[in-house]
Formats: sequence, structure tokens, C-alpha cells
Amino acid sequence: MAIHGAGMHAGYFDAQNAPGLSLLNLASSAGYLAWAPDRPGVGSSAELSERSLSTTDQAEILLEAIDTFRQANGVGGRLLLVGHSYGLKVGWTMAALDTMDRLLGVDGSGAGLNYAFDWHERQAQGGGRPRLSARVDVWGPEDLYPPATLRRDQLPLHKGPAVKDGEGATWPSDLRAMAHRIRVPLRITFGQHDGIWLTDEDELVKLRSLFTHIPCSVDIEPQGGHNLSLGWAARAYHLKVLSFLETCLLLEAPGGGPVEHTKS
Repeated sequence: MAIHGAGMHAGYFDAQNAPGLSLLNLASSAGYLAWAPDRPGVGSSAELSERSLSTTDQAEILLEAIDTFRQANGVGGRLLLVGHSYGLKVGWTMAALDTMDRLLGVDGSGAGLNYAFDWHERQAQGGGRPRLSARVDVWGPEDLYPPATLRRDQLPLHKGPAVKDGEGATWPSDLRAMAHRIRVPLRITFGQHDGIWLTDEDELVKLRSLFTHIPCSVDIEPQGGHNLSLGWAARAYHLKVLSFLETCLLLEAPGGGPVEHTKS
């Protein structure tokens, strides 16, 4: 299950501006059933105002959606969550709330602990969400992406409120409060040129230390920006996602032996 970030729709995980970028295509070719729904408030559920849907609200809706999806598709076993940016925040929240053992693990990119900017200062510039000074602050250099990617008609954009008012500012404390409730393995990736999050070594140590009960790896993807799954580094990153999934399946198998498992 892949969960997109703020300002995007589920097409984020099906990039078609160059061969090999789509996570959905890659996972399907490897024999997995890959599913990237629009987050609540996006696409077919656009009538739900995102301003009234907190991260927790969305997490609860998507946990129920997993049950519906598995029943409708005859899928057994647990699944891997893959999140990007705000979608990774939702994914971590889902893992903290899940009491029905639905998840194998959570992989994702573009979300961390502390922002590389002052949220309140940027928010004061206007709107309910901080405005970064230039596209490069979010995306990184343009040459990290196929040429057509940055054209507005090619971007998987969603027009609507990005996040509930005030949630961004409280995220560091929100993550600290729920991290101990997550009981599945985590893998966290930042693009080398992600300008949204602090990613120095001290900061990454702080992030890892939040997850005290579980395996947690934190990686930097060279030649990647914040929107990893749309750039040239997408295939390298997505292959690591599938490798992490296989590792989670092995951890689930008694004695580390072969896994009888529906791939999902």
C-alpha cells in the first residue's frame, strides 16, 4: 500500500516520464499486488475536507480501507506500507494505531523529525502551510528529474488544502509521542537534496532513537530530491523498498525459512 504526500494524488507512485520510475509497475513485475489509493480527501473522496481530517483521522480511515481491500481482492497476510512526505507521517500514525496486526513494516521517504526551516516563520508568510522560497527547496535541482516532470500538466497534483491547520507545527512532538507504539520494522529514506528536513548525522541519530522497540534504518539516497519517486533515483529507491519488503517477510517466517505469503 503506497500513500502519497500533500499536494499530490496517488499518481505520484506511477511516474511515467521515463521508463522504470513507477513503483506500481516495478512491484507488479516482481509479482506483488501493489495498491496506491488516494488519501482521504483526495480524488473520489474529495468531498471530505482535508481541513477536517487530521493525520489520525486519515490513518484510521486507511486502516479500515486495508480490511476492505484485502476482503475484496482475496488477499491474506500482512502488507507493507510505503509513504511519501505527509503520506509517510500518515503511515507511521497507522502503524502506531494498528491493533489488528495488519502491517509487515513501513518504508518511506521525505519525512523526518525536525524541519530545516522555522514552521511558524514560513507559515506567517501566508496560507495554512509554510511557503518555501523556491521550488529547489522542495524538489532539489531540476536535473534530478526527467525533463517533463516539472511541467504542471505532467505533475500528479491535487488542488485542495494540503494538511490540517497547525499539524505541521506540532509534528515533532506528535512523532515523539507515538513512536514507542510502533511495533513493526521501519526504513526511512531522504533524498540527498531534500531541503525540507534536517538530515545531518546528529539529527538522524535523534530520529532513529525514537523507535526503541523495532529495527529502524535511515538512508540517504544520492542524487535524489524530496520527491524521490518522480526522479531519476526512483528505480534505485524502489528496488530498496522491495528488498525491505522481502526482509520483512523473512522476519515473519518461523526460523527464517521460506515464506508462504500472498504478496501485497
